[in-house]
Amino acid sequence: MDTTQRTDQQRSADRRRRELLEAADRVVLRDGPQASMNAIAAEAGITKPILYRHFGDKGGLYAALAQRHTDALLSSLRAALDAPAERRRRVESTLDTYLAAIEARPQVYRFLMHPAEGSTSPGDQAEQGFDVGKHSAPLLRRMGEELAQVIEERLDVGPGTQQLARVWGHGIVGMMHAAGDWWLGERPCSRAELVRSLADLLWGRLAEAGDKAGGPGF
Repeated sequence: MDTTQRTDQQRSADRRRRELLEAADRVVLRDGPQASMNAIAAEAGITKPILYRHFGDKGGLYAALAQRHTDALLSSLRAALDAPAERRRRVESTLDTYLAAIEARPQVYRFLMHPAEGSTSPGDQAEQGFDVGKHSAPLLRRMGEELAQVIEERLDVGPGTQQLARVWGHGIVGMMHAAGDWWLGERPCSRAELVRSLADLLWGRLAEAGDKAGGPGF
C-alpha cells in the first residue's frame, strides 16, 4: 500500500470516528447518563460490535467524548483569560464560562461526571462495572494542569511559583467543579451570584500577585 492510499484510509477512518462521536453526542444530549452503547450504535446506524471496533468499550467512547468536550471547554476558558479586561473581570468571566458550559449542556456534563447515574439495561452487560472515577478524575486533572500552566506563565508569586501554581490550578478547578455540581443540581442562586461569590473567595491572593515579567499578564 502506498502513502497516498494509507493517507486516504486514515482520513476516512478519522471522518468515520467524528461521525460516530457526533452520533454519541446526540444520544448523550437526549439521554444523559442513561446513554448506552446500544442506543449510540442505533443512532449511528451500525451494530454495537462495529462501535466496539472503533472505541473498544464504553470507557474508550467516554474518553473520546471527554477529550472532545474538554478541548472545547479549555479553548473557551483560555479565551476568557485572554480577554482585554482588568484581572477581576477576567477571573469572573472565566468562572462564568465554566458554569455557562455546564448549564448549557447539563446532560453532557452529567454523562461525563456522573455516568453511574445511568441505569444499565440487560442488553448492555459489557457496560457493567464502568469505573466513573477512573475516567472522570483525569478530566479534572487535565483542567487543573492547564490552569496551573497559565498561572505559572502569567503570575509572579515569589519562590516556589511552579508548585504554588499547581496548588492553585487544581484547587480552583476543584472549587469550580464542586460548586458547579452543587449549583446545577439545586439552583440555589443565579449564575451571576455564584460567580461573584466564587470570585470573592479567590480574589484576595490573586489581587496581591504581580504579573510575571515578560508574560502576557493575568
